[in-house]
Amino acid sequence: MAERLSGRVGVVTGGASGIGAECARRFVAEGARVVLGDLDQAGLQGMKKELGDAAAYEVIDVRNDDDVARLVDRAVSEFGGLDLALNAAGLGTYSPVHQHPTEQWDLVVDVCLKGVFLATRQEAQAMATGGRGVIINIASINAVVPSEGMSAYCTAKAGVTMLTRCASIELGPMGVRVVAIGPGFVETPLTEFARAAPAVHDAYLSSIPLGRIGRPGDIADAAVFLASDEASWVSGTTFYVDGAESNKGYPELGRLVAGG
Repeated sequence: MAERLSGRVGVVTGGASGIGAECARRFVAEGARVVLGDLDQAGLQGMKKELGDAAAYEVIDVRNDDDVARLVDRAVSEFGGLDLALNAAGLGTYSPVHQHPTEQWDLVVDVCLKGVFLATRQEAQAMATGGRGVIINIASINAVVPSEGMSAYCTAKAGVTMLTRCASIELGPMGVRVVAIGPGFVETPLTEFARAAPAVHDAYLSSIPLGRIGRPGDIADAAVFLASDEASWVSGTTFYVDGAESNKGYPELGRLVAGG
């Protein structure tokens, strides 16, 4: 393997499973060392066992600034700096906007948007010291494609894309690139709800012109490219990896949930 990330040090939020875990695997395979952050201690321990000396972990809540600072500090203290960050921690819920509980809204927006802001701020401070780095934020096609019952998630992910744009113009002069990836429907623990309801799963599948559900590896492929020197002039944009799903519209979740 070419080891496009040889010698680099990264942090990954949401690194215990799904897209975050797969990206961490690929970063290590390409020569990087990573510190994983997540609330799922058992998942983190499993990843540490899998990745060995190339990985460390911290149990963190991305909504807590001190926790995120601890994650970044661990990368600097254990591996000598910070060149790469992938902010993948996220979650979603389903609720029509007129019935949406405030606490549920706050949870989704705080994890998916505030968490990315806190991580970006801490990561950028560490990267600016070295005069280089790349921050990759996991957004979603729901940044641009609305969905019934997902107003909090869609709003948060739209915020991630704009945060990415703003941060890129502020951090570019410091040598730090900021980009986002907007996945389509990918089979991860976050999307287990669809596999439990065949009609929902089939509706998602029919909305993807390339004819298959995404895999975490599809997103990791994009993340490695964006983290590498091959993307050295890529910043401030969202790279959609979705099998053309965002061009076709989203399933009618309200009807499907209602059993129509």
